[in-house]
Amino acid sequence: MADVPTAEPEEVVHLAEVLQALPDPRRRQGRRYRLGVLLALCTLAVLGGAATLVSIARFTAGAPPEIRARLGLGARVPRACTLGRLLARIDADALDRAVGDWLAGQFHPGGLRALAVDGKSLRGSRTATRTAVHLLAAVPHGEKTVVAQRQVDSKSNEITAFRPLLAPLQLAGTLVTFDALLTQTDHARFLVEEKKAHYVAVVKGNHPTLQAVLKKLPWRDVPLLDKPRTAGHGRDEIRRLKAVTVTQLAFPHAVQALQIVRRRRDVRTGKVTHERLYAVTSLAAEQATAAQLAAAVRGHWQIEALHHIRDTTFREDACRVRTGNAPRALATLRNLAIALAHLVGWTNHAEATDHYRSHPNHALDLITPTN
Repeated sequence: MADVPTAEPEEVVHLAEVLQALPDPRRRQGRRYRLGVLLALCTLAVLGGAATLVSIARFTAGAPPEIRARLGLGARVPRACTLGRLLARIDADALDRAVGDWLAGQFHPGGLRALAVDGKSLRGSRTATRTAVHLLAAVPHGEKTVVAQRQVDSKSNEITAFRPLLAPLQLAGTLVTFDALLTQTDHARFLVEEKKAHYVAVVKGNHPTLQAVLKKLPWRDVPLLDKPRTAGHGRDEIRRLKAVTVTQLAFPHAVQALQIVRRRRDVRTGKVTHERLYAVTSLAAEQATAAQLAAAVRGHWQIEALHHIRDTTFREDACRVRTGNAPRALATLRNLAIALAHLVGWTNHAEATDHYRSHPNHALDLITPTN
């Protein structure tokens, strides 16, 4: 059998304390279990692939004696209704902040280098009277780690959540990438002037004048900088990138324009599609090489890999949890489970969940090491 990744105790010793330090939404009277214990149980279950409250409760009921002993549980274990009420009422902002801060410290103690901002809907949370919960997240390039997450108000969109999401983060010198919806002049000024960061922003039809200007640039005369080819998730993809210095562009702090051409071939059907995108960046030619710009573009789209894991391995869109903050809390626990497995070296998350389902003591080592 292949070696199983293990965590160094000094790397993860604080996670159990982080979970315990969260504000407890329950009344003091009648509390039977500590908050940190309940959240640790939920995290263990999700690490083993539990996708619903029922499957989390099933794991809890069948938790081995040694797991109960390490967590400080007696013979009794919490029922599904107890866990459901807790997750529905928990302070989701505080949970996301605590988990994100802890993960940022594990992966990037010296600061972030590049950060992708993107949104994802929890489709199973939709009801007849409520739209699906939509979350905006910040993920470091090259990692499967959410360091900040915020729920988008049902009467608003991702634009209003962008600034509150990034405001608490130390972003000086960080390159932030985002898609067309978030390409807003206020966001560009916020990043460069207030956060001392840089950006790569995709430009589409929501900025028709700027998009028209970018399309008319003499791209035929601009040399090709990068042409990577990748395969995965049933498709073969080639991306071509060009960059040109621009002046007096009607977008704050934009000094270079990018053209990205994506050619995708569906491996199963053979169907080929082409997409031509334009972007602007605050990075001047002397601040970023062609390879770095190409890596930034690729790095942003890698966030799709994280979404793929959540939807396939953890069956997020199939989860029908809809009450209170529970949909968002479960999404945070999925983010945490993926990051923990990534932290200790797992590259195949389906194999990781299979392993931790059979060896919950190894999963608990990631939360509360034995030494």
